Amino acid sequence: MTAAPDVRIAEIAGTRIEYRSIDVLDPRKPVLVFLHEGLGCTALWRDFPDRLCQSTGCAGLIYSRAGYGGSAACELPRPLDYMEQEAADFLPRLLSHFGIEKPVLVGHSDGASIALIYAGLPDIAQPLAVVAMAPHVFCEDISIAGIEAAKCEYEEFGLRKKLEKFHGINTDVAFRGWNDAWLDPRFKKWNIEKFLPGIAAPVLAIQGRDDAYGTLAQIDAIEALVCGAFKRLILDNCGHNPWQEKGGEVLARTTEFISRAVKRDQR
Repeated sequence: MTAAPDVRIAEIAGTRIEYRSIDVLDPRKPVLVFLHEGLGCTALWRDFPDRLCQSTGCAGLIYSRAGYGGSAACELPRPLDYMEQEAADFLPRLLSHFGIEKPVLVGHSDGASIALIYAGLPDIAQPLAVVAMAPHVFCEDISIAGIEAAKCEYEEFGLRKKLEKFHGINTDVAFRGWNDAWLDPRFKKWNIEKFLPGIAAPVLAIQGRDDAYGTLAQIDAIEALVCGAFKRLILDNCGHNPWQEKGGEVLARTTEFISRAVKRDQR
């Protein structure tokens, strides 16, 4: 795996983390913080962060969690509350390391769940806003079926080779850490709805109707429980990757949502 020339390494809480920043991370200004999916990393966001930062006028930070991309490996098996641990233990340290005081959290799949958990934690400063794309707040049967299909694709149909281009020596760690946790029978009880009532920041939830990993029940639960402003974007003919499959629409609606949050902060 060859890192992009603008990808750097930071030592955060004793862990080597790869990251990419867009423009200057000014603590006085909003910064878009991108939280990748369960098989993602810095590079797999492609140019979506750059386009969203350009359209909103905000700086951005993209990073690979431990066990992904060029970041340090992590121990397996991952604990079943790995998303809760990332949100409560590591994300605050990452924001502090980069001096980000006004984060706008942009998360996809696992990253969306981490963003929601963080925003719902007690005793933290609320993010300016949360964009949650294909989020999970509880485990559904469709989620398990989709992840079982991914396991088959990884072991028999070339998914491992595709991921190796982005994760290098972390490939098995990235896949097994995610896949084995979700397929653990105990994970069927995983649920983060308890964090949602603590979210006062505005939330934009985005879901494809054809998502193989979750249904609109996830979006309904978020809307019912958060205490801040809520908007949804439901996309026809779209699966689990809205920012890729419906990039133009997602960019436009996300830009509008973030721009409003930024204006509120400037009042």
